[in-house]
Amino acid sequence: MSTHELPAVPDTAGLVRLPDVDEVSTDVPAASPVGRLAATVERLRREVRAAQAEAEGRALIELAKGILVERLGCGPAQAARQLAELTEQAQTTPLEFAVDVINQAARDRVSEVTEAFLSVAANPPETVEESAAVRLRAAESGVLAAHDAQAMADSLLEHALRPLGAVAVAIWAVGSDGSLSLAGSAGFPAGEAARWRYVPPDVVTVARRGLTEPDGQWLPSLAGSGLPTLGRREYGDGARIALPAGAGGRIHGVLEIAWPKPEGPLPRPVVRQVEALAELCAHSLESIAPPPGAGQEPRMLPDVVELMDLADGLHDPALVLVPHLDGSGELVDFRIQHVNGRFLDPAGRPRAVVNGALLLEAYPMTAGASELFQRVERVYATGEPFRARRMRLTALVDEVPLSAVADISISRHGSSMLLIWRIEDETARLASLLQHAQRLGRIGGFEENLLTGEITWNGQLFHLYGRPATSPPVALEELTAYAHPDDAVSIGRFLRTLLHHHRPASAAFRLQRPDGVTRHMRVVAEPVLDTEGQLFGVRGAYQDISAQHWTEVALAATRDQLAHTEQQADERNRLALQLQHAIMPPTQAPLKVPDLQVAVRYRPAETEQLVGGDWYDTVVLPSGLVLLCVGDVAGHGIEAATSMVVLRNALRGLAVTGAGPAQLLSWLNIVAHHLTGAVTATAVCGLYDGERRTLRWARAGHLPPVLVRESEATALPTLKGLLLGALPEAVYQETEVQLAAGDTLLMYTDGLIERRDRSVEESLSHLLETARSAPATLDQKLDRLLTYSRSDTDDDTCIVGIRVG
Repeated sequence: MSTHELPAVPDTAGLVRLPDVDEVSTDVPAASPVGRLAATVERLRREVRAAQAEAEGRALIELAKGILVERLGCGPAQAARQLAELTEQAQTTPLEFAVDVINQAARDRVSEVTEAFLSVAANPPETVEESAAVRLRAAESGVLAAHDAQAMADSLLEHALRPLGAVAVAIWAVGSDGSLSLAGSAGFPAGEAARWRYVPPDVVTVARRGLTEPDGQWLPSLAGSGLPTLGRREYGDGARIALPAGAGGRIHGVLEIAWPKPEGPLPRPVVRQVEALAELCAHSLESIAPPPGAGQEPRMLPDVVELMDLADGLHDPALVLVPHLDGSGELVDFRIQHVNGRFLDPAGRPRAVVNGALLLEAYPMTAGASELFQRVERVYATGEPFRARRMRLTALVDEVPLSAVADISISRHGSSMLLIWRIEDETARLASLLQHAQRLGRIGGFEENLLTGEITWNGQLFHLYGRPATSPPVALEELTAYAHPDDAVSIGRFLRTLLHHHRPASAAFRLQRPDGVTRHMRVVAEPVLDTEGQLFGVRGAYQDISAQHWTEVALAATRDQLAHTEQQADERNRLALQLQHAIMPPTQAPLKVPDLQVAVRYRPAETEQLVGGDWYDTVVLPSGLVLLCVGDVAGHGIEAATSMVVLRNALRGLAVTGAGPAQLLSWLNIVAHHLTGAVTATAVCGLYDGERRTLRWARAGHLPPVLVRESEATALPTLKGLLLGALPEAVYQETEVQLAAGDTLLMYTDGLIERRDRSVEESLSHLLETARSAPATLDQKLDRLLTYSRSDTDDDTCIVGIRVG
């Protein structure tokens, strides 16, 4: 603070002077921790003195404005502009110029007041305005000297308002939420003032009208207004005036004046003086604070007081915070206005140290990792409450080790904040966790002093033994008497290891409880030795492992049953594989048919458990025709293999009748549906006529054959045909293909081309591309198809190929 910014103080002559620099600042060395602490205390003291000096300086400037209002006969706004212009012309600071104006006015104050008094005493005043001006100017001095709003109200009523006929005055402070609180009053009964100490935001009163109306509210009489107000029972329908108390564009409160009976309009000069007093009240409301070390609390808004009462009634630790603003009105911190009786400082400091301190000074690290200060700021800005469970508060106090977990609740109430933190007792929490773990694990602990015979059990161990908590505990040496006789050997071995060899030991035994229930238990214990290595105690735990025991018994039975089931499955798979290999050899002896080569390939599934129902057949019928067929029974295992045998043999027998492929599949569908347990299968069946070189064929849900002619490979047209066994009766379509010398015809099952990641069309295209190659023999072609197959389903595969000579 520069010399020009220092506040003025009254001298012994009653005038005003500026203090010396030495009266404000003092340097404090900070070479040691004690010095740093002293420097902090001195800094805070200087800030308090600077704040007081600033408030006093503003009061002096407002007094100078009031003098100009009276001298120039203008309003407060015009007086402020006039003071600024005169200050600029004098090339000095506003405070210095205000001091000069006050000193100049003070020099003739005594003579002016004396002349006015003699004039009023000798003759009645010619006008009310002249006497009111003198009294109101005297009231200004009283207001400036007042140390709180109550003294300010007393001065206004005594010096200025009572001679005007007014009987009471009230000074209201405006809260941030629009509420009104009675900061000071004079002329009203004490009980009435206490009853009106707080007015909620939305209640319309005379003071509220004075706050909302641009020029205040003048009521010549309260009769017919319907407005409640302070002192109406005492003063009835008397006149009221309520003016906003504002300064610097901000309304700080309302000045309300009461008359005992209706009055006419106030003269304009008196109204101007009352407006000046209202403005002066605004500056005083803003700056009034208790002097340092005075030991008295600043006057707080009612909502803060109510919140403090609420915090004292809570069962959780709570802090009441109020915003702390800097000189420009910016929020920089929160003051801890109050802590309740259940609050415990995380650093172990007394509550008196925390109470009244700034939040960031008391807990510097709240702005750090925990982000607690940022949470408080957000709630203050938005009004939205914040709650968090088990929030970790890390090192709230610098250089004090702290790692606590707390449930946090932050809420805004009017202009103040309520911060609740319930710091979890880590030791109690761990003890609670241990108790729950013992209960869930069915574990009970014990400790035994072998020298004194004292035995300590926890409650869970009494429950495991089925004994009341008032019964004596059982010593380890008596354990055999409570166990099953067959477990005596293992318990004896456990006791020898523990008590004789002084080594930790464990044992499993069957506990026979007094209620007749037998429980499977495990005891674990360790020896406790003194400094000389002598045994003087043991400690350990019992655990009820009955559930584990019976689970192991059930698992053993399940393993036995599973092994038996696996043995049966292996046997079934072995039989199915033998049956499949007996009927479907990988290759078949060539048929002796003129001008026709026939070759077959069968590749079983790679996994024995996937023994499937793929089948093929090539046989020369009595009519001279050659039966060519492949099929695939749904499913795997012995059922699929036996169903495949039924369908293959049935088709052979039906083919002797001389019927065509469509009729053969229709009959085979009846066999599949009625005679094999409703099995389903796919098949393609063909009859080759060697004399005409034609192939008549039909399909039942199967992939069509592939014709390879010269260097081209194409799939035969897809004929209509439902898979076998789906319906009791089905009709199948057949067609005839004319073959030429050198043509190759391929019939196959889906195990040759099926893939999990490709469509059937894509897989069929790859088969056609592979089939276009021209190996020397038919056997080589079939082997090539099996070698370059991209199938990934591990299913078995059948291929039947014929080549016309």
